[in-house]
Amino acid sequence: MVPRRACAGRHAAWIAAMLVVPRVAAADADGTPTPATAASGSGLAKADASQDLVVVWPTLARGDDGAHRPPSAARDPATLTRAQELDATLRDAVQDLGFVLAVTDAGPLRDHTSDLDVLARAAADGPSGPKGAWVISPRIEPASGDAFIVRIVAVPPRGNILRTRVERVKGADVAVRGLVMLRELMSPVAAAQAAAGARERDRVDDTAGYGVVQPVRSAGRAVLATSSTIFGGFTAYSLQRASGNEDPRVLYPLLAVGAGVGLGGSLLAAEEWDLTAGDAWFLTGGTWWGVASGILLSNGYEVKPLSDRYNYGAGAGFIGLGLSTVALTRSRMDEGDAALLHSGAGLGLGLGALTEMFVEGSTTAKPALGAGYGAGIGLAGAGALASLVQVPASRVLLMDIGAGLGALAGAAAASPLVFEDVTAGKARGFLASTAGGAVAGAGIALFVTRGSTKRETIVGSTGLRVLPTLAVPGASSPALGGGFVGSF
Repeated sequence: MVPRRACAGRHAAWIAAMLVVPRVAAADADGTPTPATAASGSGLAKADASQDLVVVWPTLARGDDGAHRPPSAARDPATLTRAQELDATLRDAVQDLGFVLAVTDAGPLRDHTSDLDVLARAAADGPSGPKGAWVISPRIEPASGDAFIVRIVAVPPRGNILRTRVERVKGADVAVRGLVMLRELMSPVAAAQAAAGARERDRVDDTAGYGVVQPVRSAGRAVLATSSTIFGGFTAYSLQRASGNEDPRVLYPLLAVGAGVGLGGSLLAAEEWDLTAGDAWFLTGGTWWGVASGILLSNGYEVKPLSDRYNYGAGAGFIGLGLSTVALTRSRMDEGDAALLHSGAGLGLGLGALTEMFVEGSTTAKPALGAGYGAGIGLAGAGALASLVQVPASRVLLMDIGAGLGALAGAAAASPLVFEDVTAGKARGFLASTAGGAVAGAGIALFVTRGSTKRETIVGSTGLRVLPTLAVPGASSPALGGGFVGSF
């Protein structure tokens, strides 16, 4: 027996649906209009609508353990009432929409209400032949206040895709919204739009997934190809400068050959190994920070002739590329590992330059040698660390920001030392303050970005948490008091 309240809700739902859904007139083969049927009124006019079998499972209620069970097992009487209203409304709506309701289907067995069970029932043969049947599985669960979460799952005959509609509705509107949601799920217009959208997404994904000549196997192919092409051209240029021949008739073909070799090598590598974007950026960082270290070291040692310094850069670039490749054979690299490599090499370059200027006792010296050693040491250390730890790229960026702000704070604090009468001691003090501020800033950023950042769990948490306080000791006393409060 369905309560009178459920019948009232069902009729109200159907009236509301008739107001929402416009009725359209069908036409015979000769163009003569015919009276609009319920199926055509909802956009479900089909030649064989009477042959479509629909199984409406009883509305399921979500229990405390998260499982969906019959509403009779629900503790809330309001949930049971709304579930019965939704049941009666959907069963009537299916028939009014021009489908055949499977009245003999008793619904799923206990603990057989999962999505896989819905798909299996939709694929099962019906009495009219091996066509399967529509399966409608409504679910309901109470929300805050007089509201419910209504979820309707629909699967077409022999379908393998779950069509789902989820809405948060008031208790009095459960039946009305359930009817509208069912119409949207079973409408062929909505199904056609969803299929068109899926085809468009597939087309875009397929188009975006194509590389130079075939579908991309490695997501980092573009990054690696760009870096390798430029590095190949740079290597060819260094060879041309080392030969002493400055004839452009030799230079430009050599540049083209070098760039082509770099591009071809990167495409072959990306085809042979599945390189992610993190892997590609890691290899790029190893290559170009190696180039920077080699050129800086050759400038610091004043290598003669000057044209040979490009060869030092190219050689160091190959060394960096080789070490990065060895690191990739040990573990896969993500964007955080690549960011750590770039950050370590850049921080090493800066600290190396400050160290050389500290040794020279001058803020105007050209620290090419220190910068070169710093970049190389930072590159090797950060590369080794990246293969051992996993850190988010955002945390690495925050550490870089902390190092930069710390360096600025240290330089600002020691700036009076270099205003006038600059001596070697004052210069060393300024440089030490700058370098110390950078290290301290990076350390502070590393400390504050560790673990969880929940601020609401002060009481009962582990560790020392202390907050400063300011209070007035007495209403008649003009003195102020201060202290600390926290948990240990």
